[in-house]
Amino acid sequence: MHPVHDVDALLLLAIALAAKRRPAELVDIVAAIDALRGEVPVETELSEAFFRLAAHGLIAEMEGCFALTPDAQKLIAALPRKAASAEQTAAVRSRLSACSPQAENACVAVTPEQLRAAILAHRAGEESAARSLLRRKPQPEGDKKRPGQRQRKPLPTGKRRYQGRA
Repeated sequence: MHPVHDVDALLLLAIALAAKRRPAELVDIVAAIDALRGEVPVETELSEAFFRLAAHGLIAEMEGCFALTPDAQKLIAALPRKAASAEQTAAVRSRLSACSPQAENACVAVTPEQLRAAILAHRAGEESAARSLLRRKPQPEGDKKRPGQRQRKPLPTGKRRYQGRA
């Protein structure tokens, strides 16, 4: 697959994250991109990435939802799980550059307007009180201990020896 863009690798990772158990909607994919990168790319770049990945047979569309094809799942399966998202994106990008399309596939047409609506829905969901599993958790400031977390008493330094009668 030549040329490979960073958005392609990011979109592939986001779909893998959002479509674990069922095909993902556009709002879920946008939330996964936001969780991975911290910002969402421009709608036209995402639309072109959808087209490129679908043309190479890595994304399948099912009734308005998107999932990875078995070829794409093989690319994602061997990624290091505990690596940072930038490292995972770089690994996916290098694997995508080595990947070659096998046949002509059905194109997925995701318009920038659809993506813009999904981004706006994601931003509105962030501001609401509803809980999203793809949203970042707030980090505690500094080295403050959480309430109720106490340290244990230290173990005794040694056993008391029996001082028998002599």
